[in-house]
Amino acid sequence: MTELHEQIRARVSEALTSLQDARTEGDDHMVEVRTGELESLAHLASEHGLHLPALQDYTADPDLEAAG
Repeated sequence: MTELHEQIRARVSEALTSLQDARTEGDDHMVEVRTGELESLAHLASEHGLHLPALQDYTADPDLEAAG
């Protein structure tokens, strides 16, 4: 595994933990921020051939991207 892959995995783990904390605390703004971060990380991981099942819910729908 490359250093980039390790960094992506670490950021995903941190973002998922922060997202769960924000949901527990009812912090809607932070939920939006972390969701956006996870969507960006899903895109980055995909660009680098890194499959992370934890990001499955944050991956853009290819049909919507093609239409946009």
